[in-house]
Amino acid sequence: MKGSDIIIKSLENEGVDTIFGYPGGASMEIHQALTLSKKIRLVLPRHEQAGAFAACGYARATGKPGVCLATSGPGATNLVTGIMDAKMDSIPLIALTGQVPTAVIGMDAFQETDILGATFPCVKHSYLVKDIDMIPAVIHEAFYIATSGRPGPVLIDFPKDLQQKEREPDFNKRIKRAGYNPNIIPSKNQIQKAAQLLSEAKRPLIYAGGGIIASEASELLRKFISKTKIPITTTVMGLGIFPEEDPLSLRMLGMHGAVYANIAINHADVILAIGVRFDDRVTGKLSEFCKEARFIHVDIDAGEINKNIKVEVPIQGDAKEVLNQLIGLVKPSDLSDWHQKIEGWKKEFPHHYQLSEQSITPQHVIVELSKQAPSDSIISVGVGQHQMWAAQFYGFKNPRSWLCSSGLGAMGFGLPAAMGAQVAYPNRTVIDIDGDGSFLMNIQELQTLRQEKIPVKVVILNNKYLGMVAQWEDRFYESVRGHTYLGEADFASIAKAFGIEGATINKPAEVAPALKEMLNSKGPYVLDVKYPYDDKSHGHVIPMIPSGRTYLDTILLDGQTLKEHWGIK
Repeated sequence: MKGSDIIIKSLENEGVDTIFGYPGGASMEIHQALTLSKKIRLVLPRHEQAGAFAACGYARATGKPGVCLATSGPGATNLVTGIMDAKMDSIPLIALTGQVPTAVIGMDAFQETDILGATFPCVKHSYLVKDIDMIPAVIHEAFYIATSGRPGPVLIDFPKDLQQKEREPDFNKRIKRAGYNPNIIPSKNQIQKAAQLLSEAKRPLIYAGGGIIASEASELLRKFISKTKIPITTTVMGLGIFPEEDPLSLRMLGMHGAVYANIAINHADVILAIGVRFDDRVTGKLSEFCKEARFIHVDIDAGEINKNIKVEVPIQGDAKEVLNQLIGLVKPSDLSDWHQKIEGWKKEFPHHYQLSEQSITPQHVIVELSKQAPSDSIISVGVGQHQMWAAQFYGFKNPRSWLCSSGLGAMGFGLPAAMGAQVAYPNRTVIDIDGDGSFLMNIQELQTLRQEKIPVKVVILNNKYLGMVAQWEDRFYESVRGHTYLGEADFASIAKAFGIEGATINKPAEVAPALKEMLNSKGPYVLDVKYPYDDKSHGHVIPMIPSGRTYLDTILLDGQTLKEHWGIK
């Protein structure tokens, strides 16, 4: 078999059914082999970055590794943003790249790039394969590394001459990697300590994130909460792990999280932090974050424990394993006073927004979409105001229903990520809620939707601005506009030029019928929602904790800070 055929057969053996790949000189052999595969669908994105984001969307929605493919040089470097997105959010991703022939590596050959060196800080592991006999073993190990322990991206670089060589392959060949043996079994002694601390707590709180989704522990977490009645707040990565309409849900916490969630966590006496990394968008000023609380931190990556916050009970291990043991050890206690306090904060600081009679209110679009969309819909977002409004106002019920570039915050993520999820689940509704700025970054994927018959629905909150940057300009730079005005764009007409249905709305009364028409359409659809950028509070993503500040500095809808609202000097 040729090396390229061995690559494809090895991928088939790992269960790969979809690759998002863009061909070029150094990867043509792999694409030729792919045309003969009856098990793998090649989806051709219109940009390699979009291919990487699509593979991330596929992985986030399914839990299986996403696979992307690019040629050498510019093709490979265009994958870097998607690879880093997977690194930051712990997403299993396999990035395959073609490379110039081994004889000219290091000689600045045409389209040569040291992609291993370029991605060294971005990957969990990487390979430059120079021995054709090692192809099956390397691919097998790459999938194991990407999916085991803390998931992440793995890159494999294949020189063109290796793809062209012929050899009788050994698909059972394996690499002995003694240095990589991730521990997922937690210490029973530490779990007993955690159980005792939680059983004795008067104001316990669960602070949960993407690690719950990665370990497929959502159902077990729900059982744990049902038994203990401990309230839960989630990171943006954790949306969907617990139904947000449940009375014990405090929804999302952090910079743009629910006011009551941030108040509650800063009044808790014991916090079970599970599958989280104490990101600065959650903690704000680190030295002031939950100063009176005792922390139990559960994470599969020992490097995250005690990295940002001093932890009383560290537990290194898989979240599902920890919950499985904790659920039998924690003794439920009377938390009615704590529940009553939280309920009071919820009533005092509800998630709400101000409607306008003259123009569309973007938060209302999210609320209406949440009402109309099927319960198993998958929501993808770009990065900006629309992203935070979706996180605040869409009612998430299930894990793997929210696709968001959280740690990296990569604009242009929404459309291709939705594309990847839709390929994985062709019969489910997949919606990209996007901003005009983010959407423009990978708008070329409309052609992919049309050509590949991928029925993603796109809702563009179009205010002509880089809305979130403009919001920061309003709050912290006296509204001086530093190149944040984008200008007019008619996205429905652009969609139609690609052969995709589309519509434009700009009046409040049009919102509900337009969403209904979009959701009932059979193919891809673009709904361009036009509304004016507003520098008043109702045009900003509120609440908001300014960067590096505390929950008492939360800006409320009326423009007051929480400190001012409570009369604290």
